[in-house]
Amino acid sequence: MSASVLAPARSERAVYWQYVLPIATVHGLALLAFAPWLFSWSGVVLAIAGNYVFGTLGINLCYHRLLTHRSLRVPKWLERSFATLAICCLQDTPVRWVATHRLHHNHADDVDNDPHTPHDDFLWGHVGWLFRKHPTLHTLSFLEKYARDLLADPYYRSYERSPWKQVWVYLLHAALFVGAGLAFGAWTGGTWEAALQLAASWLVWGVFVRTVAVWHITWSVNSLAHLFGYRSHATDEQSRNNWLVAILAAGEGWHNNHHWDPASASVQFRWWEFDLTYYVIRVLRLLGLAQAIVPAPNIP
Repeated sequence: MSASVLAPARSERAVYWQYVLPIATVHGLALLAFAPWLFSWSGVVLAIAGNYVFGTLGINLCYHRLLTHRSLRVPKWLERSFATLAICCLQDTPVRWVATHRLHHNHADDVDNDPHTPHDDFLWGHVGWLFRKHPTLHTLSFLEKYARDLLADPYYRSYERSPWKQVWVYLLHAALFVGAGLAFGAWTGGTWEAALQLAASWLVWGVFVRTVAVWHITWSVNSLAHLFGYRSHATDEQSRNNWLVAILAAGEGWHNNHHWDPASASVQFRWWEFDLTYYVIRVLRLLGLAQAIVPAPNIP
């Protein structure tokens, strides 16, 4: 086993309030969904659709397959647009997300070096790793080692120079949901109170509930898909193909396939391992917006 790059021990690390506070706050705000006054079917639709718009396009396609593994190439304006959707998921800056995930692939399920392996603590692998400060993960040298290509881009580098920028982007997109709710409520002829109620519902469901859902779906790839499921390939870590995570995460749950060939733009190695994210990539290719797509390997 290689020397630990994540020392000191987990129990000795300070609480990382920069992550704890927003995660706890958004979870608390999402609980407002249980208030009857804030319920609307359109809000529920926004939460479900938002999982795929922000989660699939932002996290899966952009942060993961496009930026981390360079499995395809899209025009720079589209890449940055997708990255902005990912930032609206409040899952850290593009540079930090990519660097951490590349570290994970280099040391997958090594409890001393993988930042979020669940193999000695499920809750740690799911979310607990975010609550403790990793001295290594929050240094410029770490980012330069694992994400130098992104730091070279002025757009991504700007988020490292201005740490609050991602928060302002998140708040601005939340404000857009409120404005859209007010406008739609007024356009459909409702009273001011009804429009305000709809706007509040869209904020709670379309932003807070959706954010929490995308968080736990993404975290489940790190936790559940390293513990439960079947293994089609003898990789040197414990990744699993988990059908439930694959459905919720638009294909990302075919995690053993991904670890077997991380560069592939598709994780659908069998006909029934449906990979929605890859079909979005195929649509982009048909529109002339995706190139250099790394094909899936030939599976015997």
